[in-house]
Amino acid sequence: MRAALDQAGELIAGAEAVMVCAGAGMGVDSGLPDFRGDEGFWRAYPPYQRLGLSFVELADPVHFGSDPELAWGFYGHRLALYRATVPHSGFDILRGWGARAFTSNVDGQFQKAGFTEVAEVHGSIHHLQCLLPCRSAIWPADDVAIEVDPETMRATGPLPECPSCGALARPNILMFGDYTWVPDRSQRDLDALASWRRSQLGKRLVVVEIGAGNAIPTVRRQAELASAATGALIRINPREPEVRHGRGISLPMPAAEALGEIQSRLG
Repeated sequence: MRAALDQAGELIAGAEAVMVCAGAGMGVDSGLPDFRGDEGFWRAYPPYQRLGLSFVELADPVHFGSDPELAWGFYGHRLALYRATVPHSGFDILRGWGARAFTSNVDGQFQKAGFTEVAEVHGSIHHLQCLLPCRSAIWPADDVAIEVDPETMRATGPLPECPSCGALARPNILMFGDYTWVPDRSQRDLDALASWRRSQLGKRLVVVEIGAGNAIPTVRRQAELASAATGALIRINPREPEVRHGRGISLPMPAAEALGEIQSRLG
């Protein structure tokens, strides 16, 4: 492990640019659940185990039309949780490296930690859209506060509405089986990231992948693609740390610990 950490430190020390690709495991050290399998999800949300509802079933936009109190109970609770969460020390380390961020997380933790350019491939819970949608507008959820019954996990108060047509609003998040997600905001930031990556051609770009598993490999694919030319990949994952064909450094550690150990080697 020490040798791998030393190699990671050498990569970062010699980097001309750093890109972080983060999955759900990035937030675990901040106290956020990673929803790993139904059991992990139910440990975080026991009422849903009593109802026999999985994360995949709840993260389906159909509920906003058929049972909006159920849908907004889940997402309203998550919105409050993410607002109250303090990003762990690893975020500051990455920001100190000048890292550009790509993430599948919808929690807004990178922005809360001071990152100004973040590509959120699955959208953000801190932004809303019309459920229909009546148009492609996306607006901040800053003034939204959902009251949730902790026993039933159902929303009990007023629900947000589209300011244009008055229909129910929903989070601007790509859910499972989602055909009405408005991707414009995410696509703009993804295009900006792609432009930045092109500007790094010929430079020593180091990719730090954190907490990204194989089940939904969006983040892993992005990290492997971005590091394909050089093999300068640092994969931080306590459960699935393996790298293919030896093209990268494997660190089977939690995010904050691994980043702290790398930082300590930079002098």
